[in-house]
Amino acid sequence: MLKPLLLGLALLPAFAGAQEGGDWIAYRDAYRHMIWFEKYGKPKQLLQQHLRLRPRDAGVSTDGLRLTLHGKDAQLALPLDALGRAVFPFSKAAYDDNAELTWNRKPGQISSSAWVSIVTRPDGVYAAADLRAACEQFLAYTRYAGSAGGKRCAGVQFAYARTDAAQVRYQGGDGAAFPLAAQDGPAFPGDAASGFRVYAFRFHAHPDGGQVLTGGTPLAIAALLE
Repeated sequence: MLKPLLLGLALLPAFAGAQEGGDWIAYRDAYRHMIWFEKYGKPKQLLQQHLRLRPRDAGVSTDGLRLTLHGKDAQLALPLDALGRAVFPFSKAAYDDNAELTWNRKPGQISSSAWVSIVTRPDGVYAAADLRAACEQFLAYTRYAGSAGGKRCAGVQFAYARTDAAQVRYQGGDGAAFPLAAQDGPAFPGDAASGFRVYAFRFHAHPDGGQVLTGGTPLAIAALLE
């Protein structure tokens, strides 16, 4: 049975190859990694999975990065978000067709992987207990995949573009609120590229009875395992 390797935020390396003018992975290989999460039977309603492209080092730009599914008779552009994540198209036709997923970078510059993160809320209100539960779901999934080791949930991290002035606050059960400290860093632990505005919410410093209020939808919420 295929056992995915998870590093950082559920990073499952796919098998990559090179083609003239860019890099690629076989759709079938990506499918085998992506289906692992889909078939996971324990609670995961607070988690989401994407196919993600990310630079192998900080000097590789993602400006203009494009991901395309190439089949024998058609091709499909897969939109990427600001963090290089795309909704993976589960397709029997693409699987049977032995299609390829390609991107417009030189071979070796970009890594591809299945990527699990915490679901964001459009209203910007996150109960502290729900954030802890989301981290625990993530930890349980990484343990299921055999990569969590002796780590535990330390908190979560909200990531924004560096130019985003949104505030992230913790509001206690008594209604008093105070801002979380902003820092520059990577959107996900272990990423080569940094330059994001991140807010760490650590569980030991805040009771579960409160909530986190975000002044805008974050690009991502990452589990912090330590």
